[in-house]
Amino acid sequence: MNAPEKHLASDLRQARIDLAAACRLVALFGWTDLLATHISLRVPGRHDRYLVNPFGLLFEEVTASSILEVDLDGKIIAGDGDLNPAGTVIHGAIHGAVEQAAAVVHLHSREGVAVSCQEQGLLPLNQMALMVYGDIAYHDFQGVVLDDAERSSLLANMGDKTLLILRNHGTLAVGRSMAEAFARIWRLERACRFQLAAQSAGVPLRQLPAEVIARTLEQAKVLYGPQASFMPSGKREWAALLRRLDREAPGYRN
Repeated sequence: MNAPEKHLASDLRQARIDLAAACRLVALFGWTDLLATHISLRVPGRHDRYLVNPFGLLFEEVTASSILEVDLDGKIIAGDGDLNPAGTVIHGAIHGAVEQAAAVVHLHSREGVAVSCQEQGLLPLNQMALMVYGDIAYHDFQGVVLDDAERSSLLANMGDKTLLILRNHGTLAVGRSMAEAFARIWRLERACRFQLAAQSAGVPLRQLPAEVIARTLEQAKVLYGPQASFMPSGKREWAALLRRLDREAPGYRN
């Protein structure tokens, strides 16, 4: 194996580890839906293939070696196991068309689904919500995502946003790396959780002035945008999360 081949092999191994880590973290944070939902990562150096968790394993069971490699149409190229067809439509469409979507995290969490069912979606109620509010798109529910025809409307609705609330369905984040995508979905999920907590208190909610919302949205770009220096692309969060997994569930690397 020559040097470029060794480099690609090393990158592929790391991609498998990162994807398995993301699955374990989703389980750790209680965002799983038994065997449903999917997390994926482009095969390094390619735009026509991606890695995805196999259908049939609980998220806490996923390891680097159990990951499937598939093409954009959902044909399994490498790995043993089955692929959830609903994931093929969503992930294949996004990986194939969205340049910045090296990683895609899609969830059916309690909080995310609950907010996706609200007419106004995520509300600009607090600091956490405003860190993601300006980067959210919405896609209307059309039934279980099994029809390739839905790819075009999903992509059109997503546009250039990195976060997607699939109405009456769940949440989704993309990123140039798993670190970036995971940091984004974490902020979105936490914002949904805060919204539900505030609404459940049964008292009037304090609304923020429009000028404060606008100012904070600009601050969010500086803090978490593509060129951010304070929290660059989720790198600090991801390194910390991997340290936690290495302490608590190191088997994800196998």
